[in-house]
Amino acid sequence: MVASYPLARGGDEKTFKGEIADTQCALNVHSLSQSHKEMIEMKPEVKTNADCARYCVKERGGRFVLQTPDKVYKLDTQVLAEQWAGLKVKVIGTLDPKTETITVRTIESISSNVSKTTPPK
Repeated sequence: MVASYPLARGGDEKTFKGEIADTQCALNVHSLSQSHKEMIEMKPEVKTNADCARYCVKERGGRFVLQTPDKVYKLDTQVLAEQWAGLKVKVIGTLDPKTETITVRTIESISSNVSKTTPPK
Protein backbone atom coordinates (compact mmCIF):
# COMPACT_ATOMS: atom_id res chain seq x y z
CA MET A 1 0.00 0.00 0.00
CA VAL A 2 1.24 3.43 -0.82
CA ALA A 3 -0.45 6.55 0.48
CA SER A 4 0.66 9.93 -0.68
CA TYR A 5 0.10 13.65 -0.61
CA PRO A 6 1.01 16.23 -3.24
CA LEU A 7 4.73 16.80 -3.65
CA ALA A 8 6.23 19.16 -1.09
CA ARG A 9 7.80 22.32 -2.45
CA GLY A 10 11.43 23.12 -1.80
CA GLY A 11 14.10 21.07 -0.05
CA ASP A 12 15.45 17.69 -0.96
CA GLU A 13 13.22 14.66 -0.61
CA LYS A 14 14.65 11.88 1.49
CA THR A 15 13.58 8.44 2.58
CA PHE A 16 13.22 7.77 6.30
CA LYS A 17 12.61 4.31 7.79
CA GLY A 18 11.12 3.58 11.18
CA GLU A 19 7.89 2.96 13.06
CA ILE A 20 4.86 5.23 13.18
CA ALA A 21 4.72 5.74 16.94
CA ASP A 22 3.36 8.44 19.24
CA THR A 23 5.12 11.26 21.06
CA GLN A 24 4.09 9.93 24.46
CA CYS A 25 6.01 6.68 24.05
CA ALA A 26 8.76 7.75 21.63
CA LEU A 27 9.78 10.74 23.77
CA ASN A 28 9.51 8.88 27.12
CA VAL A 29 6.56 10.91 28.43
CA HIS A 30 5.19 7.79 30.13
CA SER A 31 7.67 5.23 28.88
CA LEU A 32 11.02 4.28 30.31
CA SER A 33 12.23 2.55 27.16
CA GLN A 34 11.01 4.72 24.26
CA SER A 35 8.61 1.91 23.42
CA HIS A 36 5.00 0.83 23.89
CA LYS A 37 5.98 -1.84 26.43
CA GLU A 38 4.84 -0.05 29.59
CA MET A 39 1.46 1.00 28.17
CA ILE A 40 0.77 -2.49 26.81
CA GLU A 41 1.49 -3.90 30.29
CA MET A 42 -0.67 -1.26 32.08
CA LYS A 43 -3.77 -1.16 29.87
CA PRO A 44 -5.61 -4.40 29.07
CA GLU A 45 -7.30 -2.81 26.02
CA VAL A 46 -3.89 -1.91 24.54
CA LYS A 47 -2.53 -5.11 22.99
CA THR A 48 -0.32 -3.99 20.09
CA ASN A 49 1.99 -1.14 19.11
CA ALA A 50 -0.78 0.17 16.86
CA ASP A 51 -3.31 0.11 19.73
CA CYS A 52 -0.84 1.95 21.93
CA ALA A 53 0.01 4.66 19.42
CA ARG A 54 -3.66 5.33 18.68
CA TYR A 55 -4.57 5.29 22.39
CA CYS A 56 -1.78 7.71 23.31
CA VAL A 57 -2.76 10.13 20.54
CA LYS A 58 -6.48 9.99 21.28
CA GLU A 59 -6.47 9.70 25.08
CA ARG A 60 -3.14 11.19 26.15
CA GLY A 61 -2.75 14.13 23.77
CA GLY A 62 0.13 12.66 21.78
CA ARG A 63 0.92 13.13 18.11
CA PHE A 64 1.99 10.55 15.55
CA VAL A 65 5.73 10.59 14.81
CA LEU A 66 8.26 8.55 12.89
CA GLN A 67 10.55 6.82 15.39
CA THR A 68 13.88 5.66 13.98
CA PRO A 69 16.59 3.88 15.97
CA ASP A 70 18.34 7.18 16.75
CA LYS A 71 15.79 9.97 16.20
CA VAL A 72 12.12 10.94 16.45
CA TYR A 73 10.66 13.02 13.61
CA LYS A 74 7.41 14.98 13.68
CA LEU A 75 5.06 14.35 10.75
CA ASP A 76 3.06 17.09 9.08
CA THR A 77 0.11 14.83 8.23
CA GLN A 78 -1.47 13.15 11.23
CA VAL A 79 -4.40 11.67 9.29
CA LEU A 80 -2.11 9.76 6.95
CA ALA A 81 0.22 8.71 9.78
CA GLU A 82 -2.70 7.30 11.81
CA GLN A 83 -3.37 4.71 9.10
CA TRP A 84 0.14 3.32 9.66
CA ALA A 85 0.22 3.48 13.49
CA GLY A 86 2.48 0.83 15.02
CA LEU A 87 3.89 -0.33 11.68
CA LYS A 88 7.39 -0.27 10.24
CA VAL A 89 7.29 2.09 7.30
CA LYS A 90 9.25 4.03 4.75
CA VAL A 91 8.38 7.74 4.69
CA ILE A 92 9.38 9.82 1.68
CA GLY A 93 9.32 13.54 2.23
CA THR A 94 11.21 16.73 2.94
CA LEU A 95 12.77 17.36 6.36
CA ASP A 96 12.71 20.80 7.97
CA PRO A 97 15.87 20.55 10.11
CA LYS A 98 14.82 23.45 12.35
CA THR A 99 11.60 21.79 13.50
CA GLU A 100 12.56 18.14 12.82
CA THR A 101 9.29 17.86 10.87
CA ILE A 102 8.92 15.75 7.74
CA THR A 103 6.57 17.10 5.08
CA VAL A 104 5.25 13.72 3.97
CA ARG A 105 4.71 12.82 0.34
CA THR A 106 4.43 9.04 0.70
CA ILE A 107 4.19 6.42 3.42
CA GLU A 108 4.51 2.76 2.56
CA SER A 109 5.10 -0.47 4.38
CA ILE A 110 8.59 -1.87 4.71
CA SER A 111 7.05 -5.34 5.04
CA SER A 112 6.38 -7.20 1.81
CA ASN A 113 3.33 -8.74 3.51
CA VAL A 114 1.31 -5.52 3.35
CA SER A 115 -0.57 -4.87 0.13
CA LYS A 116 0.60 -1.87 -1.88
CA THR A 117 -2.94 -1.05 -3.01
CA THR A 118 -5.10 -1.14 0.12
CA PRO A 119 -4.57 0.68 3.41
CA PRO A 120 -3.71 -1.32 6.51
CA LYS A 121 -6.44 -1.72 9.13
